[in-house]
Amino acid sequence: MELPDMVQRYGSGRLGLCDIRAMERGFAKGRLLIKDIGHLVGFGPKPLGRLCGGDMRKLPVLENAWMAIEDGRVLDGGSMVDFPGIVDWNGLEVVEADGRVVLPSWVDSHTHLVHAASREGEFVDRIRGLSYQEIATRGGGILNSSRALREMSEDELYDRSLERFERIIRMGTCAIEIKSGYGLDMDSEMKMLRVARRLGALDLIPVKTTFLGCHAVPEGWSDAMAYTRHMAEVVLPVVAEEGLADFVDIFCEEGYFGLEETRLLLSEAALRGLPAKVHVNQFTASGGVALCSELDALSVDHLEVLEAEDVAELASSETIPVALPLCSLFLDLPYTPGRTLVDAGCALAIATDFNPGSAPSGNMHLAASLGCLRMGLEPIEALAAATVNGAAALGLQDAVGGLAIGQEASLIMTRPLRSVEEALYAFGDPLSERILLRGHWVS
Repeated sequence: MELPDMVQRYGSGRLGLCDIRAMERGFAKGRLLIKDIGHLVGFGPKPLGRLCGGDMRKLPVLENAWMAIEDGRVLDGGSMVDFPGIVDWNGLEVVEADGRVVLPSWVDSHTHLVHAASREGEFVDRIRGLSYQEIATRGGGILNSSRALREMSEDELYDRSLERFERIIRMGTCAIEIKSGYGLDMDSEMKMLRVARRLGALDLIPVKTTFLGCHAVPEGWSDAMAYTRHMAEVVLPVVAEEGLADFVDIFCEEGYFGLEETRLLLSEAALRGLPAKVHVNQFTASGGVALCSELDALSVDHLEVLEAEDVAELASSETIPVALPLCSLFLDLPYTPGRTLVDAGCALAIATDFNPGSAPSGNMHLAASLGCLRMGLEPIEALAAATVNGAAALGLQDAVGGLAIGQEASLIMTRPLRSVEEALYAFGDPLSERILLRGHWVS
């Protein structure tokens, strides 16, 4: 039958909002039907939780589908063959997908989005031959970012971070973790965490915050253990009391913080109910994975260098390995052995590591594509890693990461694609034509 005028052909609907400060907050009110979807990814009767090993290839894909949304959450869906029709047109927005792919929006489970300034000068230094470690030794790297952040007011830091926040939203990210770690003293670390909480308070997407006071040993401290004790016994209690962090992190790596410091901080965090998400095995393998698994870390992130015993440890634990391929691309490091981890039965996640020094991009589409191109994942596995398992790495698996009934209606409606695989195959091309976050269309 002929559809009413309110039916939108794909891509011809009303324009979204152009300023994040003006975007509608919370969950949209009203009803939305998306029909004639070529491939609907992640739909089902209940959230998937996490996908481990071979199950990552079982991320649901429904062809020739429809999906109903009400008040910003997925209400129902199924095959167009069984489409029940529309009985009540009152207040219903209908979008004709014309065979496009509908994907769950990205979940970025590891970022440093709140930072003061870019470090393109160090980018040029590396082009000229200096290593990341050599730049850090000369006063660059994390300490460079720390100096800039300490000098910046909280409001200016918020404004700069808000610009980045808007960019990642417009690229289709529907949930994010934001770490501190560039303050390296109580006032500055708490300033970063307050800014991250302010971004979450906008109520546009879920924002989880992580206290990363032990990111580097700042100037004036020569002893990593003494600094760690200060962070664990003086700063962490205040952070926890003020409710500024959901997780705790430490850079467990040679030249930064060792196993003793990591155990101390994570144990103190556990006493305050803060799970761990730990930087580990970026440059060396020194037992950090086993320690984090022993201490029930929610995730271990980076893992560019992995030994066989690390893989076995992760395969037998609930700790989620998180790969950060944009960092490997930018620093020319080895890539996390994703194929090995998945074949071992792990619930691998992929995130961007968005930060000014080693991954200055929040492009989850590129990160997922690199999962295929450099980590040996099949496209459906990389999509699972960047959505379902990313949500699990933030404890948000019931809310986001899929399009199951009851989950947030946050999705990417793609340009015309012949298959789901093409979404990551054409890695340099724009992917989305429309983005929906909690039922709100975003331009």
